[in-house]
Amino acid sequence: MSEYRAPLKDMRFVLEELIGLEQIARLPQCEEASPDVVAAILEEGGKFAEEVLAPLNRVGDVHGAVWQDGEVKTAPGWKEAYTAFREAGWTALACSPEFGGQGLPKVVVTAVMELWKGSNLAFSLCPMLTQGAIEALMLCGSPEQKKMYLPKMVSGEWTGTMNLTEPQAGSDLSAVRTRAEPVGDGTYKLYGQKIFITYGEHDLAENIVHLVLARLPGAPEGVKGISLFVVPKFLVNADGSLGARNDVRCVSIEHKLGIHASPTCVLSFGDHGGAVGTLVGEPNRGLEYMFIMMNEARFAVGLEGLALSERAYQKALSYAKERIQGFEVGVKSGPRVPIIRHPDVRRMLMLMKSQTEAMRALAYTVGAAFDLAHHHPDESVRQRSRGFVELMTPVVKGWCTENSVTIASLGVQVHGGMGFIEETGAAQHYRDARITPIYEGTTAIQSNDLIGRKIARNGGVIARGLIEEMRLAAEKLRAQPGEDFGVLARRLGAGIDALEKGVAYILETYGSNPKAAHAVSVPLLELFGIVCGGWQLGLSALVAAKRLAEGGGDEAFYRAKIGTARFYADHVLARAPALGMTVTEGAAGVLALDEEMF
Repeated sequence: MSEYRAPLKDMRFVLEELIGLEQIARLPQCEEASPDVVAAILEEGGKFAEEVLAPLNRVGDVHGAVWQDGEVKTAPGWKEAYTAFREAGWTALACSPEFGGQGLPKVVVTAVMELWKGSNLAFSLCPMLTQGAIEALMLCGSPEQKKMYLPKMVSGEWTGTMNLTEPQAGSDLSAVRTRAEPVGDGTYKLYGQKIFITYGEHDLAENIVHLVLARLPGAPEGVKGISLFVVPKFLVNADGSLGARNDVRCVSIEHKLGIHASPTCVLSFGDHGGAVGTLVGEPNRGLEYMFIMMNEARFAVGLEGLALSERAYQKALSYAKERIQGFEVGVKSGPRVPIIRHPDVRRMLMLMKSQTEAMRALAYTVGAAFDLAHHHPDESVRQRSRGFVELMTPVVKGWCTENSVTIASLGVQVHGGMGFIEETGAAQHYRDARITPIYEGTTAIQSNDLIGRKIARNGGVIARGLIEEMRLAAEKLRAQPGEDFGVLARRLGAGIDALEKGVAYILETYGSNPKAAHAVSVPLLELFGIVCGGWQLGLSALVAAKRLAEGGGDEAFYRAKIGTARFYADHVLARAPALGMTVTEGAAGVLALDEEMF
């Protein structure tokens, strides 16, 4: 039996009671996503996650992926699990019905993705990258490319990758050297090497569709001279059948701290005459197109932070209930008690629980806003929702992933010495979590995006709009009777004040002193996450109070919602004013030392 339990109760609370899934289901093209239908999808997804994927998580960690002579063999059970995953239709949830997809709302797909990532992160990376490639081809591909690739990718028969990074070009994509030479028949020959390619080679699917950044002859220097190409592992014949093996090979895989079962590949293009590819969209707009994949992936990696936090919390909670150690605090003798009875263990568990629930509420809220941005009939609502999604994507990615490292570390700490022992499994969650603040754009890259593109570029209009919305929530909390709600209102209000000052500082300094603004961008992102998390837990507490007043339902669940929000206010939101001071006053210290003084 799997140790992972799909957190369906809290998922449904966020979807149905906090966000209002019924409202999403009224949107054009979202009508089939009724609460009953979504509940059934989550129930089946939870079973698949618990019964198929979760038992393979440890197997994948121990065995990893194996490279030999250019081929990659996935961990035992992986291929069978992927086949079952594909045949059950899970690869098609988010995709357009035009190409065989189910076209479910983003917020529903968000919840389902959490199940895959929580049960088996390494496995989930393959369909995640495929989904990003599908999105890019949907928006930028030619009719011929869509017809050739999308049906098979949507069905999961073929998978997808994105190829950006090179040995000399990590976050600085202006240094990309892979070249594409026109053949004259509409195709191109690609030459170069890409590194850190997730599932760049594997045995799960019959073909792999690589989206590759490369330069055309005579292209401008820097990022303005990068184009995007489709380069399949096997060439595709006119009738859709697979043809010859393309000139792209996996020359090695990386040996990593975590996610051992996910093959991280070094791919070589053109060692034997050139890898055949076709241009996506227009020349020299490749980075623009690739950002479609990157934004999809960044939000998905934020969900990884949430999912790993949930998994680490479940593991720690189970251990804390079973591990007998010491006497009750304040009692000199008597029976020894489970460690969950010890106050500091409870504190750690509450830190894990409260932040995980805050991340879930925020991520799902962003998913719902995505649906409003794409489907709401009112253009003003679409525009406002689009702005919110763009603002919060770097926050979800940066805050949730940084949290996951801390939360997984707390999971190890709850286990004590046994957490440092691999056999308990707590260490794997910590190791797996560590990559999440790095790949798909480090936390610094997310924070630079936040202060530059999402705040400074529009004069902070969207951020200030969000701040006003959160103030309305604080007022509702203030009007709710009870000490817990008074504390929530005060802490949230103080956090909002700190965030407002932080945003104002960025607006004041970004143009005149960009180094100062960037020096405190990560603390600002953290401040955003903490305050937005408090906002969501405050709203959750208001919903819970209403349900308790109405009577019926799960009283203990709703009381726990209020208690969890109160803990978050005292132990997490309370940090916000100090973070605000760091943002407005901390740049000088970052820049104080000359390089030789380090």
